[in-house]
Amino acid sequence: MKPVNVQTLIVSAAPAPSILVLQPIEEPSQPGKYRIVPIWVGMNEATQLGIALEKARLARPMTHDLFLDALTNLDARVDHVVINDVKGAMFFARLTLKQHDRLIDLDARPSDAIALALRQQAPIFIEEDVLERASFPYVFKNAPDAEDELADFRTFLEELAPEDFEG
Repeated sequence: MKPVNVQTLIVSAAPAPSILVLQPIEEPSQPGKYRIVPIWVGMNEATQLGIALEKARLARPMTHDLFLDALTNLDARVDHVVINDVKGAMFFARLTLKQHDRLIDLDARPSDAIALALRQQAPIFIEEDVLERASFPYVFKNAPDAEDELADFRTFLEELAPEDFEG
């Protein structure tokens, strides 16, 4: 398993999917060369991920907040998330909860599992075989300038299509 960070979330207007982009925490194979894993998500999922990334607090609890509140009241918390499979453009994840010394493993959509992990600062991992099958190279020409990096990255993502993931 490799740890990953959320690189960015690109929110699109419906009916176009939004894109959650994960980046493995690893040394690049060559200077300036990295890998990314784009995951297409729906508008509702992107909204939940955006709320988690921004650490936003709303007047009333959203579904993920309710779930975490229930976990807290059961003396449990999110331990970690593993993106454990990909079939075509569909990703699969396992959400692992910890309650005292007990680990509870649940099947989950990556968007839900990651939204929960972000809210509790729990680690996110990807299986190495999934990383190999679903990642794309991303190359920095020079030391990345934040604005140039973001513009280049958006261009790269705009050119991706779900068909690129069909194997």
